[in-house]
Amino acid sequence: MYAIVGGSGFEKFDGFKTVENIKVETPFGPTSSGLKRVKIGSHECLFLSRHGEHHEQLPTEVNFRANIYALKKLGARAILAFSAVGSLRKEFKPGDMVLCSQYIDRTKGVRAHTFLGEGIVGHVSLAHPVCKTAVGAIQKMSEKYDFDCHFGQTYICIEGPYFSTKAESNYYRQIGADIIGMTHFPEFALAREAGLSYIPCCFVTDYDCWDDLIPHVTLEEVIKVMRLNNGKAFKMAQDILATGDALYADCHCRDQGLRTGLMTPKDAIPKDKLAWLDILMS
Repeated sequence: MYAIVGGSGFEKFDGFKTVENIKVETPFGPTSSGLKRVKIGSHECLFLSRHGEHHEQLPTEVNFRANIYALKKLGARAILAFSAVGSLRKEFKPGDMVLCSQYIDRTKGVRAHTFLGEGIVGHVSLAHPVCKTAVGAIQKMSEKYDFDCHFGQTYICIEGPYFSTKAESNYYRQIGADIIGMTHFPEFALAREAGLSYIPCCFVTDYDCWDDLIPHVTLEEVIKVMRLNNGKAFKMAQDILATGDALYADCHCRDQGLRTGLMTPKDAIPKDKLAWLDILMS
């Protein structure tokens, strides 16, 4: 089953039919509001508004561990993450979709970023954090879209809520980042720990502040682009869900998570922690 995580501008989709509003308890506290089971055409999936149903949570305030745990517990095997991003390159223009394959973390260490710790030790590989199996299929699928799609770029995740200074923006370009956002870390890393395929579809809303020759857009213009991007994302969701489990069936993400990366012997883990750890490793 797919889980769709909707970021800024993707808190809801008009074409969704809500099947069930869901409340699920997690060992990590409450999830973002707006967790539900939805139907797109004849296909069901889970949906979670990353910042809450009414966009009430800052990126730093999102309970990423609770969100990922709840989605895994409810049966998700792949996460389709829709997000709004800024562009660090002229070729990635507002309205484009960027399916990144690499990440640079520039958050400030205040986000709970792993299911490990407090008596549980393990190590998972983030060398290839995005589901490579899905990327090729979506790249082929994108040939029919009337908007430009890009594949293989690098996303840099900053803490926020502030946008970058010009010096920072140019530094991010120098170290190889292509797009910039505030929410994919630790979301993609927790998805890997949980053995979930992670598919990030990032929609550009504006250019970051690295070039004075590119005029800064207004919030009104950004919101207009977001509305258009919402329709594009919904079309992608329809097409991806129509493939069933084909995009993630052969994904190796499950074998790169805690199921194989746990170092602490199970008999040394307290029973209350082992109960939720077993869900993540299933």
